[in-house]
Amino acid sequence: MARALAEAGADAVYSYAGRTEAPVAQPLPVRTGGFGGVAGLAGYLRAEGITHLIDATHPFAAQMSRNAVAACAATGTPLIALEREPWQADKGDLWTHVPDLPAAVAALGQAPRRVFLAIGRQNLSAFAAAPQHHYLLRLVDPPTEALPLPDAEAVIARGPFTVEGDRALLRDHRIEMIVAKNAGGAGAEAKLTAARELGLPVVLIDRPQVPERRVARTVAEVMAWLDL
Repeated sequence: MARALAEAGADAVYSYAGRTEAPVAQPLPVRTGGFGGVAGLAGYLRAEGITHLIDATHPFAAQMSRNAVAACAATGTPLIALEREPWQADKGDLWTHVPDLPAAVAALGQAPRRVFLAIGRQNLSAFAAAPQHHYLLRLVDPPTEALPLPDAEAVIARGPFTVEGDRALLRDHRIEMIVAKNAGGAGAEAKLTAARELGLPVVLIDRPQVPERRVARTVAEVMAWLDL
Protein backbone atom coordinates (compact mmCIF):
# COMPACT_ATOMS: atom_id res chain seq x y z
CA MET A 1 0.00 0.00 0.00
CA ALA A 2 2.78 2.39 0.95
CA ARG A 3 4.65 1.63 -2.26
CA ALA A 4 1.57 2.31 -4.40
CA LEU A 5 0.94 5.62 -2.66
CA ALA A 6 4.56 6.67 -3.06
CA GLU A 7 4.64 5.75 -6.74
CA ALA A 8 1.46 7.78 -7.28
CA GLY A 9 3.06 10.80 -5.61
CA ALA A 10 0.43 10.87 -2.87
CA ASP A 11 0.90 13.17 0.13
CA ALA A 12 0.72 10.39 2.71
CA VAL A 13 2.16 9.35 6.06
CA TYR A 14 2.75 5.81 7.35
CA SER A 15 1.93 5.20 11.01
CA TYR A 16 3.61 2.44 13.02
CA ALA A 17 2.54 1.31 16.49
CA GLY A 18 6.20 1.07 17.44
CA ARG A 19 6.19 -2.46 18.85
CA THR A 20 8.83 -3.80 16.45
CA GLU A 21 12.43 -2.80 17.08
CA ALA A 22 13.50 -2.71 13.41
CA PRO A 23 10.42 -2.22 11.21
CA VAL A 24 10.68 -2.64 7.46
CA ALA A 25 11.68 0.60 5.73
CA GLN A 26 8.83 2.39 3.98
CA PRO A 27 8.83 4.73 0.95
CA LEU A 28 6.69 7.28 2.83
CA PRO A 29 7.25 9.59 5.81
CA VAL A 30 6.79 7.53 8.98
CA ARG A 31 5.36 8.38 12.40
CA THR A 32 5.68 5.96 15.30
CA GLY A 33 3.63 5.43 18.45
CA GLY A 34 0.06 5.61 19.66
CA PHE A 35 -2.32 8.54 19.29
CA GLY A 36 -3.90 8.58 22.73
CA GLY A 37 -7.23 6.95 22.00
CA VAL A 38 -10.09 8.27 19.90
CA ALA A 39 -9.65 11.89 20.99
CA GLY A 40 -5.94 11.81 20.24
CA LEU A 41 -6.44 10.32 16.79
CA ALA A 42 -9.21 12.80 15.99
CA GLY A 43 -6.92 15.64 17.08
CA TYR A 44 -4.15 14.32 14.84
CA LEU A 45 -6.47 14.08 11.84
CA ARG A 46 -7.57 17.69 12.34
CA ALA A 47 -4.09 19.06 13.06
CA GLU A 48 -2.50 17.38 10.05
CA GLY A 49 -5.37 18.09 7.65
CA ILE A 50 -5.84 14.40 6.89
CA THR A 51 -8.46 13.95 4.16
CA HIS A 52 -8.54 10.12 3.96
CA LEU A 53 -7.59 7.34 6.38
CA ILE A 54 -6.56 3.82 5.36
CA ASP A 55 -6.77 1.31 8.18
CA ALA A 56 -4.17 -1.28 7.19
CA THR A 57 -3.58 -2.62 10.69
CA HIS A 58 -3.34 -6.32 11.55
CA PRO A 59 -6.81 -7.93 11.63
CA PHE A 60 -6.33 -8.51 15.38
CA ALA A 61 -5.45 -4.88 16.17
CA ALA A 62 -9.13 -4.39 16.92
CA GLN A 63 -8.79 -1.46 19.33
CA MET A 64 -6.91 0.61 16.77
CA SER A 65 -9.56 -0.18 14.16
CA ARG A 66 -12.35 0.74 16.58
CA ASN A 67 -10.59 4.01 17.38
CA ALA A 68 -10.17 4.76 13.69
CA VAL A 69 -13.89 4.28 13.01
CA ALA A 70 -14.84 6.54 15.92
CA ALA A 71 -12.25 9.24 15.13
CA CYS A 72 -13.22 9.34 11.46
CA ALA A 73 -16.89 9.61 12.40
CA ALA A 74 -16.08 12.49 14.76
CA THR A 75 -14.04 14.39 12.17
CA GLY A 76 -15.93 13.47 9.01
CA THR A 77 -12.84 11.79 7.56
CA PRO A 78 -13.48 9.10 4.92
CA LEU A 79 -12.18 5.71 6.06
CA ILE A 80 -11.40 2.47 4.28
CA ALA A 81 -9.89 -0.70 5.72
CA LEU A 82 -7.39 -2.71 3.69
CA GLU A 83 -8.00 -6.16 5.12
CA ARG A 84 -6.80 -9.59 4.03
CA GLU A 85 -9.31 -12.35 3.45
CA PRO A 86 -9.35 -14.78 6.37
CA TRP A 87 -7.91 -18.24 5.80
CA GLN A 88 -10.37 -20.97 4.79
CA ALA A 89 -9.89 -24.64 5.61
CA ASP A 90 -8.88 -26.92 2.74
CA LYS A 91 -9.15 -30.68 2.34
CA GLY A 92 -6.99 -32.36 4.96
CA ASP A 93 -6.92 -29.44 7.38
CA LEU A 94 -7.55 -30.35 11.01
CA TRP A 95 -8.72 -26.99 12.30
CA THR A 96 -10.59 -26.11 15.47
CA HIS A 97 -12.04 -22.60 15.37
CA VAL A 98 -12.20 -20.73 18.68
CA PRO A 99 -13.49 -17.22 19.43
CA ASP A 100 -10.72 -15.94 21.68
CA LEU A 101 -7.53 -16.63 23.64
CA PRO A 102 -9.14 -18.36 26.67
CA ALA A 103 -10.92 -20.75 24.30
CA ALA A 104 -7.62 -21.44 22.54
CA VAL A 105 -5.99 -22.29 25.88
CA ALA A 106 -8.87 -24.65 26.72
CA ALA A 107 -8.64 -26.32 23.29
CA LEU A 108 -5.11 -27.54 24.05
CA GLY A 109 -6.48 -30.00 26.60
CA GLN A 110 -4.98 -31.23 29.86
CA ALA A 111 -2.41 -33.71 28.55
CA PRO A 112 1.03 -32.11 27.99
CA ARG A 113 1.74 -31.29 24.35
CA ARG A 114 4.41 -29.62 22.27
CA VAL A 115 2.68 -26.53 20.90
CA PHE A 116 3.79 -24.05 18.23
CA LEU A 117 2.29 -20.85 19.62
CA ALA A 118 2.23 -18.64 16.50
CA ILE A 119 0.43 -15.61 17.94
CA GLY A 120 3.18 -13.02 18.36
CA ARG A 121 4.39 -11.76 21.73
CA GLN A 122 1.49 -9.59 22.91
CA ASN A 123 -0.79 -12.35 24.22
CA LEU A 124 1.59 -15.00 25.51
CA SER A 125 0.60 -14.59 29.16
CA ALA A 126 -2.86 -16.05 28.46
CA PHE A 127 -1.21 -19.45 28.01
CA ALA A 128 0.35 -19.36 31.46
CA ALA A 129 -2.98 -20.89 32.52
CA ALA A 130 -1.81 -24.11 30.79
CA PRO A 131 1.79 -24.50 32.03
CA GLN A 132 1.90 -28.25 31.35
CA HIS A 133 2.60 -27.68 27.65
CA HIS A 134 5.92 -26.97 25.95
CA TYR A 135 5.59 -23.86 23.79
CA LEU A 136 7.61 -22.95 20.72
CA LEU A 137 7.37 -19.24 19.91
CA ARG A 138 8.35 -17.39 16.75
CA LEU A 139 9.10 -13.74 17.43
CA VAL A 140 10.29 -10.87 15.25
CA ASP A 141 12.52 -9.43 17.99
CA PRO A 142 14.44 -11.24 20.75
CA PRO A 143 12.53 -11.04 24.05
CA THR A 144 13.87 -8.34 26.38
CA GLU A 145 12.48 -9.96 29.51
CA ALA A 146 11.63 -13.44 30.75
CA LEU A 147 8.91 -15.20 28.80
CA PRO A 148 5.64 -15.50 30.77
CA LEU A 149 5.54 -19.26 30.20
CA PRO A 150 7.45 -21.79 32.34
CA ASP A 151 8.36 -24.14 29.48
CA ALA A 152 8.95 -22.16 26.29
CA GLU A 153 11.62 -21.47 23.71
CA ALA A 154 11.71 -18.78 21.04
CA VAL A 155 13.03 -18.67 17.50
CA ILE A 156 13.64 -15.22 16.07
CA ALA A 157 12.51 -14.81 12.47
CA ARG A 158 10.68 -12.40 10.22
CA GLY A 159 8.27 -13.53 7.49
CA PRO A 160 7.25 -14.23 4.85
CA PHE A 161 7.86 -17.91 5.62
CA THR A 162 8.07 -20.93 3.32
CA VAL A 163 6.29 -24.27 3.56
CA GLU A 164 9.64 -26.07 3.41
CA GLY A 165 11.03 -23.98 6.26
CA ASP A 166 7.94 -24.34 8.43
CA ARG A 167 7.73 -28.08 7.79
CA ALA A 168 11.32 -28.41 9.01
CA LEU A 169 10.59 -26.19 12.03
CA LEU A 170 7.62 -28.32 13.08
CA ARG A 171 9.54 -31.57 12.62
CA ASP A 172 12.73 -30.39 14.32
CA HIS A 173 10.80 -29.25 17.40
CA ARG A 174 8.48 -32.29 17.41
CA ILE A 175 5.41 -30.06 17.39
CA GLU A 176 2.08 -31.77 18.04
CA MET A 177 -0.32 -28.83 17.70
CA ILE A 178 -0.36 -25.26 16.38
CA VAL A 179 -2.18 -22.23 17.77
CA ALA A 180 -2.56 -19.31 15.37
CA LYS A 181 -4.65 -16.21 14.76
CA ASN A 182 -6.69 -16.16 11.55
CA ALA A 183 -4.73 -13.25 10.12
CA GLY A 184 -5.09 -14.26 6.47
CA GLY A 185 -2.63 -13.38 3.74
CA ALA A 186 0.29 -15.29 2.28
CA GLY A 187 3.12 -14.17 4.57
CA ALA A 188 2.28 -16.52 7.47
CA GLU A 189 0.17 -19.16 5.71
CA ALA A 190 3.05 -21.61 5.26
CA LYS A 191 2.64 -23.06 8.75
CA LEU A 192 -0.94 -24.08 7.94
CA THR A 193 0.12 -25.84 4.74
CA ALA A 194 2.94 -27.56 6.60
CA ALA A 195 0.48 -28.63 9.33
CA ARG A 196 -1.83 -30.11 6.69
CA GLU A 197 1.03 -32.07 5.14
CA LEU A 198 2.15 -33.38 8.54
CA GLY A 199 -1.38 -34.11 9.77
CA LEU A 200 -1.11 -31.71 12.71
CA PRO A 201 -4.17 -30.14 14.37
CA VAL A 202 -4.49 -26.36 14.37
CA VAL A 203 -6.38 -24.19 16.84
CA LEU A 204 -7.35 -21.10 14.86
CA ILE A 205 -8.49 -18.00 16.73
CA ASP A 206 -11.27 -16.09 14.96
CA ARG A 207 -10.90 -12.39 14.25
CA PRO A 208 -12.32 -9.95 16.80
CA GLN A 209 -15.36 -7.90 15.87
CA VAL A 210 -14.93 -4.27 14.78
CA PRO A 211 -17.58 -1.69 13.86
CA GLU A 212 -18.95 -1.74 10.35
CA ARG A 213 -16.74 0.09 7.86
CA ARG A 214 -15.86 0.06 4.20
CA VAL A 215 -13.44 -2.79 3.45
CA ALA A 216 -11.11 -3.33 0.49
CA ARG A 217 -9.28 -6.58 -0.18
CA THR A 218 -6.63 -5.24 -2.55
CA VAL A 219 -4.35 -2.22 -2.89
CA ALA A 220 -5.95 -1.52 -6.29
CA GLU A 221 -9.36 -1.15 -4.62
CA VAL A 222 -7.96 1.41 -2.18
CA MET A 223 -6.25 3.35 -4.96
CA ALA A 224 -9.53 3.48 -6.89
CA TRP A 225 -11.29 4.76 -3.76
CA LEU A 226 -8.65 7.50 -3.55
CA ASP A 227 -9.04 8.28 -7.29
CA LEU A 228 -5.30 7.67 -7.74
